Amino acid sequence: MNFSYSEKVVKLQEQVTQFMEEYIYPNETVFRQQQDEQGDRWNKIPPIIDELKAKAKEKGLWNLFLPDDSYGAGLTNLEYAPLCEIMGRSFLAPEVFNCNAPDTGNMEVLARYGTEEQKKQWLEPLLEGEIRSAFAMTEKDVASSDATNIESSIVRDGDEYVINGRKWWTSGAGDPRCKVMIFMGKSDPNAAKHEQQSMILLPMDAEGVTVERMLPVFGYDDAPHGHAEILFTDVRVPAENILWGEGKGFAIAQGRLGPGRIHHCMRLIGAAERSLELMCKRTSERETFGQKISNHGVVQQWIAESRMDIEQARLLTLKAAYMMDTVGNKVAKSEIAMIKVVAPNMALRVIDRAIQAFGGAGVSEDFPIAYMYAAARTLRIADGPDEVHSRQIARLELKKYR
Repeated sequence: MNFSYSEKVVKLQEQVTQFMEEYIYPNETVFRQQQDEQGDRWNKIPPIIDELKAKAKEKGLWNLFLPDDSYGAGLTNLEYAPLCEIMGRSFLAPEVFNCNAPDTGNMEVLARYGTEEQKKQWLEPLLEGEIRSAFAMTEKDVASSDATNIESSIVRDGDEYVINGRKWWTSGAGDPRCKVMIFMGKSDPNAAKHEQQSMILLPMDAEGVTVERMLPVFGYDDAPHGHAEILFTDVRVPAENILWGEGKGFAIAQGRLGPGRIHHCMRLIGAAERSLELMCKRTSERETFGQKISNHGVVQQWIAESRMDIEQARLLTLKAAYMMDTVGNKVAKSEIAMIKVVAPNMALRVIDRAIQAFGGAGVSEDFPIAYMYAAARTLRIADGPDEVHSRQIARLELKKYR
């Protein structure tokens, strides 16, 4: 495996890094200030977002995540990894580069499984950053770590499908620009276990869609993006909105979650890198007990362990990306599962050390590390709990000896 970056990727790394330093970091505070000034966190988008998106598009730093060069930059997973890592250093960056979840996964699904009509109606405006989207999969009343538990229904009725159910943690549904969601539900309870589910495109303004509440995460509301609990009552959508075909929902989910999951891992490495950087700077500037904090042995141990943790996680992420590119997601499923457990736990350790080094400032909103900690902790659940991934890793390992 050769993890050295091509000349093309090195140039993009430099461009993305420069954009981050020039436009992203200085405007993190501007974004928050504009939210406060506007007063309506859910229905008004801070103007800085569109300004930065226009700049990113102008500089050609747009849709870098898509491997299909007819839609995006044509980068492999291995080539995109270091760029996604840089974006993960700020909550503001992924949307600015049009590389934010759940839009990325939804665009990949539409590009791979969508009809020409579906692509024209939904994929094209998503690619342009004109609209946003949501992904409705997790359910409140069942253990959604097992996708076959899903109970929401998608029932054919003539030229339409009728949708009923309740979803929650539907990320992106709070955004006024969110115009469509991909909904996963059961279309045939009597089919084989992994062929009972389907996915369908559901417009946010369809009659019977009720956003009941927005769910904060550790007190952060993530407005205007947000995470919603939604009730679907006899929602009717045209039959042509089905993705790929009835019974293909589980297969689509597996294809969607592979790249999406590894994108989260890449961003987590970026968050950990920024936390380590902040910790090194902070401890080098401040003194306790007559010497720089960075001179204390325990702090040096935190810094050393953080560097080792990050490097190990990065190498495993690059290996998973390489395998996805060369042998496919199915063969790489063990590596994808491993990095899904390793990356958020690594990020939590590094960010936690940074919080400790910062003291009271570390749990405040004056620095980004408290929010990064909350986001990293959530990702031990959001893309499937650690325990599910570990179970898969163990089974694949044991299979070698049977």
